[in-house]
Amino acid sequence: MAPRFGFSDLWAKETRKGTPVVVTMENPNYSIVEVDEPDGAFRPMERTRGKNAKQVTWVLLLKAHRAVGCLAWLATAFWSLLGSVKRRLCFAHRLGSERLGRDRWLFTAIKLFLAASLSVLVFELVAYYRGWHYFNKKSPNLHEIQSLFHLVYVGWLSLRADYIAPLVRALSKFCIVLFLVQSVDRLILCLGCIWIKFKKIKPRVHEEPFANGDDVEGSGSEYPMVLVQIPMCNEREVYEQSISAVCQLDWPKDRMLIQVLDDSDDGSIQDLIRAEVTRWSQKGVNIIYRHRLVRTGYKAGNLKSAMSCDYVEAYEFVAIFDADFQPNSDFLKLTVPHFKEKPELGLVQARWAFVNKDENLLTRLQNINLCFHFEVEQQVNGVFLNFFGFNGTAGVWRIKALEESGGWLERTTVEDMDIAVRAHLHGWKFIYLNDVKVLCEVPESYEAYKKQQHRWHSGPMQLFRLCLGSILSSKIAVWKKANLILLFFLLRKLILPFYSFTLFCVILPITMFVPEAELPVWVICYVPIFMSLLNILPAPKSFPFIVPYLLFENTMSVTKFNAMVSGLFQLGSSYEWIVTKKAGRSSESDLLGLTDKESKKMPASQMVRGVSDSELLEISQVEEEKKKQTVVSVKKTNKIFHKELALAFLLLTAAVRSLLASQGVHFYFLLFQGLTFLLVGLDLIGEQMS
Repeated sequence: MAPRFGFSDLWAKETRKGTPVVVTMENPNYSIVEVDEPDGAFRPMERTRGKNAKQVTWVLLLKAHRAVGCLAWLATAFWSLLGSVKRRLCFAHRLGSERLGRDRWLFTAIKLFLAASLSVLVFELVAYYRGWHYFNKKSPNLHEIQSLFHLVYVGWLSLRADYIAPLVRALSKFCIVLFLVQSVDRLILCLGCIWIKFKKIKPRVHEEPFANGDDVEGSGSEYPMVLVQIPMCNEREVYEQSISAVCQLDWPKDRMLIQVLDDSDDGSIQDLIRAEVTRWSQKGVNIIYRHRLVRTGYKAGNLKSAMSCDYVEAYEFVAIFDADFQPNSDFLKLTVPHFKEKPELGLVQARWAFVNKDENLLTRLQNINLCFHFEVEQQVNGVFLNFFGFNGTAGVWRIKALEESGGWLERTTVEDMDIAVRAHLHGWKFIYLNDVKVLCEVPESYEAYKKQQHRWHSGPMQLFRLCLGSILSSKIAVWKKANLILLFFLLRKLILPFYSFTLFCVILPITMFVPEAELPVWVICYVPIFMSLLNILPAPKSFPFIVPYLLFENTMSVTKFNAMVSGLFQLGSSYEWIVTKKAGRSSESDLLGLTDKESKKMPASQMVRGVSDSELLEISQVEEEKKKQTVVSVKKTNKIFHKELALAFLLLTAAVRSLLASQGVHFYFLLFQGLTFLLVGLDLIGEQMS
C-alpha cells in the first residue's frame, strides 16, 4: 500500500487507520525505529547514527592527547618551580637569609607546630592504609581492636574528639566573630564611600583665597608663610627628583622656606644632596641644608630638631614630603586655602599616587591596599569624623597645632600617627583631599615591603600602650574615645592581624587533623572573596588579581601578627627603623630634564654669583664624580624567609591530610595558600634587593 503524506490529513483525518509496526534490523549501524502510524515513518525526526569502533578510538585518542598536554604543562610548571627553589637554596648567601634575632619566638612556635603536624600525618597515613577509616564514623569498640597500634590510634581519636576539638571549636568561633565584626566595619566604610560619591561630598574653598591670583612673584601679602620640610636618610636614588619637585612649587619665594633635613651617614650622599641644594639656591629658591651628626629618634628626631630653629616662628604652616615624593607645582595652592577662616583645622592631608604601581605583581597588590586606604578609610573618616591617621608625608600642618599637641616625639616608630592622635585629643580637626595627589613609590622588593609593614604594625601597638591613659583621661566626647580605642586601634590595628593569622594559618591547618572542628566553607571561601572584592573596588583595574591578592594578604598576616605582638609587648625589633629602599622611578620623565634645561640657559656668572670658593670647589668635585661614575652591574642577593617557608610546609602538610577526608574546598585553599607562602619565602615575588 502506498504511503499517505501529511497533506492527506486535510480531508481524510477521520479515515486514517493503521497499526503500530516495530522494525528491527540486525545491522548494528542502524537504529531501531518505532512507527506508531502509517505516516509516522515519513515525518521529520532526529536521526542518530551509532558510533563504530574506529570513531570511538579516535575520540579516546583526542581526549588522551588533551590530558597528556595538560599533564605536560603542569609538569613543566612544577619542574620550573623546583628549579627556582633549587637555585634559591643553592645560591642563597648566608647574609641574604632573614635575620630573626629576638623575633625567633614565632619561628620556633611554627617549627614545633610543623613537627607535630608531620608526626600526626604519618601516624594517620599508616592507619588509613591499614583500613581504619574513621573520619566520618564512630570509633570502634574494644572487642574490634586488632593490635597495640590500633589501640593507640583509637585512643588518639578519643583524645581528639573529647579534649582537642572543643578547644579548637571555641577558638575558631572567637576568631570567626572577630572576622565578621571586621567585615561589617569594612562594609560600613564602603557604604560610606559610596554615599560620599553619590552626594559628591568633598572639602571645598568657597571663595578666591588669594587676592593676587596667579601673580606669585608680586608682593605676596595674601600668601601665608609656609615651611616645607624634606626629611631623608641615605636617599641616593630619589633625593634629586624630590628636591627638584619641591623647589618648583608655585608659591611666592619670599613666603616659603625649604628645609632639606639630611640624616645620611654616607659622606658621598651628603655631598650630593648639599650640592643639589646649593644649585637650587643659586636659582633664587629659598632653600637650606641641615644635617645632624647624631641620628637620634629617627624621622621624629629629625623633624623635632628642624622645628627648634629660631626662624620657624615666622611661619604659620609646615608641609612635609618624604624623599620619594614629588608634589605638583600647585600643591600648596590646593591645600593651604582650606585653613582660611578655619582656626580649628590642624591638618590637610593629600592622597598618594604611585609611579611604579604596575612594576611587578608585588607593587600591584600594594596598590590595591593603599587605594582602599586612601579612597575609603581616609576619605570616610575625614568626612564623617574629621579625624584619621596622618600618613607622615604629603600633608600640611598648622604649626600651632603641632606645638599645642606636644610636637614630634621619639617614643615610637609611627611619629605621624602619634602626633595625629595627640592633636585629635586636643580638639584639632583634619581634612582629607582625595583629589590632590602626590607621586611617590611603593617598595618593589618583598624584603623592603616586609620591613615597612613590620614598622607600620608594631608602631601602632606601641602607641596604643603609651597613649591609652591619655585617651581615657582626655576631655573629648565619649564616642570619640570609643572610636579611638575600639575602631582605630583595637579593630583595625590589633584584631585584623590577629584573626587573619590565627584563623587561616593556625586554626585551619589544625582542623584538618581535628575534623570534628572543621571550619565551614563560607569562612574560608565566600566571605574572604567578598571582602577582597570590596577592597578592590577603589582599584577596578586590579580585578584580575583578586585571587593573588587574597592569598598574598593571608601570607602577610604572619609579618603583621609578629609586628603587632612585638609592639604590644615590646618584643624583638619593635623600635627598629629601617629606611625603605627606593628605586628612584618617576612618571614625569621631563621633570629633571626641565631642570637641566633651565640650568643650561642660566648664565655662568649668575650661577656662581654669591658662591664661595669652597662651595664652587665642592660643586665641581661632585660633577666630576658624576661624570666618572660608570654603570656597574650589581649582584643581587637571594633572600630566604624562614617563617614563610615553615608555614608553607605546614599548610601543604595540612593539604595532604585534607585529601584523606575528601575535603575539596579546604584542600585547594590550603594547597594554593601553601604554594603562595613557598613563593614568598623563597623571595620569588617582587624585585630582589641589592
